[in-house]
Amino acid sequence: MAHQLYTNETPASVKNAKGLHLITQSTPNGQKIQIMLEELADLYGISWTETLINISTNEQKKDWFLRLNPNGRIPVIVDNNQSPPFPVMETSAELLYLLKAYDKDDKLGFKDDLERSQALQWLFFWHGSGAPYQGQASHFGRFAQEKIPYAITRFHNETLRVYGVLELHLSGKYPPEPEPREYLAGKGKGKYSIADIGTWPWVSKWEFSGFTKEEMAEFPHVLKWIDRIKAREAVKRGTGERYQSK
Repeated sequence: MAHQLYTNETPASVKNAKGLHLITQSTPNGQKIQIMLEELADLYGISWTETLINISTNEQKKDWFLRLNPNGRIPVIVDNNQSPPFPVMETSAELLYLLKAYDKDDKLGFKDDLERSQALQWLFFWHGSGAPYQGQASHFGRFAQEKIPYAITRFHNETLRVYGVLELHLSGKYPPEPEPREYLAGKGKGKYSIADIGTWPWVSKWEFSGFTKEEMAEFPHVLKWIDRIKAREAVKRGTGERYQSK
């Protein structure tokens, strides 16, 4: 399988990698896995290597990349600890893979089935209902050559709506635990987990995506949650200099 994964076009840093290897760019999606790896390094001392690509050049659409991820999106993990090497695509699937393979104590997950279900619910909520809206809000608001008012307004408002869902949950407004939460999943105030890691890199970029401080003032618990996670050393590293193209 390994020989089918790689071609002469595959960067040497990818095909010669040992252990875990990450192909990324430090976008919100890339940062999910960068942060997860940094958290696992703090917990267990794991190591990995990375290849940084520039998605604006469509490097991720080339044959060598599509062999690893036919969807042509970053990030991609290749686990060379498996034989043959095992590629993993889609950020939520990557978080779950790393959790299963490298977090033996479920420090970033849950052993309790109901808590685990809650983490999966919020992980999938953001993957399916949050990131697509905020990504389109950024695209139509910042990058699209043609400014389409309907698209700008729709995705802006839909992103505000899903921020409101996070606010409602974090505020603890409704039973069974009517008290403010610190994290998205877990009993009581919750526990920092893959649900937060899979959500924070997008929501923390609210200003880049075109939202104002006045709009975000409607989500005080979300803002506190953003700051709480931002203070983590692994998050600082996972969004930091290591993953910036030189």
